Order: sequence, then structure tokens, then C-alpha cells
Amino acid sequence: MTRQIFSVIGGKDVASGTAYESINPARPDETVAAVALADAATFTGACRTAAAAQREWARVPAPVRGRVIASIGRLVEANTEALAGLVTEEIGKPYAEALGEVREIVDTCDFFLGEGRRLYGQTVPSEMPDKSLFTFRVPVGVAAIVTAGNFPVAVPSWYLVPALLCGNAVVWKPAEYAAASAHALYRLFAAAGLPAGVLNVVFASGADTYDGLELALTEGTVHKVGFTGSSAVGRKIGELCGRHLQSPCLELGGKNPMVVMPDADLDLAVEGALFSGFGTAGQRCTSLGTVIVHEEVHDEFLARFAEAVQNAKIGEPTGDVLYGPLLDHRFAERYEEYLTWVRPHHTVLPGPTGRMDGTGLYYHPVIVDGVRPDDRLFLEETFGPIVGVTTFGTLDEAIELANRPGYGLSSSIYTTDPKTAFRFRSGISAGMVSVNNSTSGAEAHLPFGGNGKSGNGSRQSGMWVLDQFTRWQAMNWDYSGRLQKAQMDVAEITPDLGFRI
Repeated sequence: MTRQIFSVIGGKDVASGTAYESINPARPDETVAAVALADAATFTGACRTAAAAQREWARVPAPVRGRVIASIGRLVEANTEALAGLVTEEIGKPYAEALGEVREIVDTCDFFLGEGRRLYGQTVPSEMPDKSLFTFRVPVGVAAIVTAGNFPVAVPSWYLVPALLCGNAVVWKPAEYAAASAHALYRLFAAAGLPAGVLNVVFASGADTYDGLELALTEGTVHKVGFTGSSAVGRKIGELCGRHLQSPCLELGGKNPMVVMPDADLDLAVEGALFSGFGTAGQRCTSLGTVIVHEEVHDEFLARFAEAVQNAKIGEPTGDVLYGPLLDHRFAERYEEYLTWVRPHHTVLPGPTGRMDGTGLYYHPVIVDGVRPDDRLFLEETFGPIVGVTTFGTLDEAIELANRPGYGLSSSIYTTDPKTAFRFRSGISAGMVSVNNSTSGAEAHLPFGGNGKSGNGSRQSGMWVLDQFTRWQAMNWDYSGRLQKAQMDVAEITPDLGFRI
């Protein structure tokens, strides 16, 4: 029986909406879930509901909220196989990767459960006697979170867990093509004992979400926006928030470079390029965009890389494969457009391109050698199983090439020279740098995020994300019994600045 998926606002299903079918991309004629997509007014209403619930949730002591986060982690862990299986069914992610995605939720909860006891403020010395200064972290209020479907449960947890821990209420809009996975994650969060209205999930189109968000910002029922998705949509979200004097948390696309130095372990570099370029069918924001390989080792690296890609298993995501199908029809169509960017001066390896035989949304892996700095394939994100290759002569040239597309999410360098590694780190614009590792792979306690076209400098994960979901409040307490004016009623101690020994 096909799952019926509805938005949940204030703990109650919203049954009405536009019909949408989430399909299994490995078998596109198979419907995973029938989804009712809400309209803009419903999204705005959810924000009002969240605003009303948030005040009571913020009064719950932070250590108690931390215990709720601990319960979420245990519930997710107990449901690992079921949740991972649903992710594999709905978006075609290989089951082994889906298990890792679920594990990331548990890791995130394990990290943040203790932060409920560590939402520290500070006591600050005053410049005047009988006066104390304090700082406090306070919740922002209501967070509207919009997430993509390539990581339908892990990436949302980066927002939901810290936002809830800090005392905020949330309206979460997942990708509609991953609605069943998102709804399952919502149910696990709700089972941990969250009060009704503190976490709301709204399934809607992008256009209706934008319109509903615009009205909620105007009404003042949204105080923070978190968005994971394309750079183009991120710009629109950023512009909208800017008009309302808000700073969103934007995690956008990437054109992530991998530099291969002449002293690199080429087998290791090939292994990293294979995983980061073609894992999840190249549908990660951290997927490898271009390998920038030194001219001395270009031919050898390319031959090994092409062989590894040719031998990789692609197919049914329940099996032991490098990658499965593309996420949805819309991504398959977009990927076919990227293939038209191949030009006569390119060399395409290792063989066929385009859609593979069969009914699933499977596509051949493609290496494009000879990309140039002014090629679209070099400059723009290509969300799918395609990796460019180019050459360089000096490290400075490699860094310039790596920065040229203007993204700044992830990067990688393969070298055995520490000086080279640190020179690369200091020159690269990316928010994340890997040495002798792939461009993909984030740990729950490190800051995740990018610069330039990849984001606005905000960070998810680790303690750094607390600055997204709390605001600093300053307090001064004067117990002198008189009005002491800052910078005016301050004692002066006069030095003898002319003294010399």
C-alpha cells in the first residue's frame, strides 16, 4: 500500500493539498509515497503555530532539552535499518551510505545532548565598582528550515537538533521527492516527547514555500532561516531575508577542487577521486568537481582514474555498488543538460555517456579531461556523475585554478609535503580542506559550510552552529545605589608617562 504523507502542524495532520508522488528512482514506475503539498498560507500558519509553542519550549531548562535530544538519538539508533532502507528506496542512495547517513544523526544528537549543560554565558568585569556584567545565549525564536533531498535525514538533523536544543521552535520544509524519509524522521523526533507545535513539518513546492516564508517574515513569526540547496535559490533566500534585516544560514552548492601534486600517492588520490566524484552519483554539495593534477603525473593519474571508474559497480542501490540512480526525474533532466557542455577540445572517458539501459534513472559515469578555466564544466556546479580534469605547473597556479569558479565549500590536496599542504590551506577559499582525503566526508563535531557561491559564511555542525540558533544578550547589574554612567564615571589612575630609567 502506498504511504500517505501529510504536513504536520501543531501535532495534527493537514490532509488537504496538491497531490504529488514521490517515486523510487531505481524503478520510477513505483510510487513510494503519495504526498499532499501544502500552499503558502499553510506554511505561514505553521510559523504562527511555532511562534506560539516556542515561548513555553524556551522555558524548559536547557539540560532537560538536552535529554530530549538524547532520546531522539536513541530512537534514531533503534530504527537505523528501517530509516536507512526508506532512504535507499526513496532517493536511490546505496544502503551502505544510507546507514552512514543515519549514523550521522546519532552522532549529531550525541554531540548536542551535552550542550544543554554548556550553553555558557560569561561574567565580565565592569569598569565601575559595585557593578556586574553578564552575557547570555538566548534562542532566536522560530527557525524556518528548508532542506534538499540528497541527504534527506542527516543534513536536516544539523539544523533541527541544535535549533531545538537552544529553545527554538521549527518549521521544516523538506524536499518533496524525499517526503517519506522526512516524515519518518519527523515521527522519530516527535516520539522523543517534543510538545506539539515545537517541530512542524510542511511539504510544499518551492514557490509556495517562498511565498509563505515572505509573509511569515513580514508578520515577524520567523526569526531565522536555514537553507540547504542550490546557489541560485540561496541568493533569493538571502535577498528575502536581507529585506527583513535577517541573516540566513545558507549551505549551498560547490565546485569542489582536488589538487594532485607530483609527490602524491596516486592510488590513494584515485580512490579519493572515485568516492568524492561518483559516490551518491555525484549528487553531494561536496562532490568532486574538478581534479587539478600536476602535468608530470597527469597521464598516469588519468589512466588509473579511468580504469577505476570503468571497473566500478553501478546499479541497484540495495547491493554493493559505487552509486545507484539519480535522485528524481528533475535531476536526470538537469544532468542531461550538463552533458551538452562537453566541447570538441574535451576528451571523454572511460566510455559511454548518458542514461544506461533499463528503466531506472541510472547514468554512466563520465570523466572529462582537458577542461579549461573558461569552460562551463569548469566554472559551474554539475550535480551528477561527471568529473572534470585539468593540469597545472606550480602550486600557485593550482590554487588560482581551484579558487576560480567562485565557490568555496570543500577542497582537497594530495601531497606528502607538509609545506605544500599548509600553503594550499592558506590560499584556498574553501571553508573545508582535506589533505590526502576526499572532498566528501564531514564529521558531526566540525564546522560545515562554505564561502562565496557556496554560502554566506555561516556554519553547521559542532559548537559553531550555536551562533546560528542563539543570540547574545548582554546584562549589566548596578548595585551601587547610584547612577554610574559608562565611560564617564570611571576612576582615573594617572601615570607618569615621562618617567625614564
